[in-house]
Amino acid sequence: MFELDCVLFDLDGTLVDTAPDLIACLNSALIYHGFNTIAPEKVRPCISHGAVAMIEKSETKADSETQAQILETLLNGYQDNILQQGGLFEGIEQTLQLIEDKGLKWGVVTNKRSRFTQPLMKALELTERAACIISGDTTNKSKPHPEPMLAACKQAQVKPENCVYIGDAKHDIMAGKAVNMKTLAAVYGYLTCEDKPDDWGADALIESPEQIKQWIEKTLCC
Repeated sequence: MFELDCVLFDLDGTLVDTAPDLIACLNSALIYHGFNTIAPEKVRPCISHGAVAMIEKSETKADSETQAQILETLLNGYQDNILQQGGLFEGIEQTLQLIEDKGLKWGVVTNKRSRFTQPLMKALELTERAACIISGDTTNKSKPHPEPMLAACKQAQVKPENCVYIGDAKHDIMAGKAVNMKTLAAVYGYLTCEDKPDDWGADALIESPEQIKQWIEKTLCC
């Protein structure tokens, strides 16, 4: 019998739509270093794979040294503009409220570095509500390694087998499954055309935050 105690979320592309701010900072960095900007729809699917993947998608002819310079400019710009255009995906606040109303815990496990995770969570006024916040540098290993998932459970004081993890990338589902969590693939997130979420082995594919609510309610009724 599965007893749900805690709902864990990936951050970018699952809990928060960070694409507008990240893409704006990327394009500012590209202009600063003398390159053309990239259309948002071309780079948006890469966001869950990190800033380096975004740069590689946008300016593949840049050498490694130039890419490193673009990366530094992008990250510094993003840190100074952490929540200008983005925000929670539509329906996420209602989902969090349901979780809290049901007496469950929730938290975040992301590969995003803490220098960005902590200010973003604070700007969204979620820091005090979350039972755990695990960033990409909180533990020695990042997803798909199971270490961040176990750290989240320890911080939230729950067992992995009583958690569900929701993410929009294959490495999210791999990490959750590695510690025997239920997993939900957020296909409303930042998926590339190469992604095949049907093959990730998640317990369900979620097309909107409203479906997260429905999954929780159905699980609690069983």
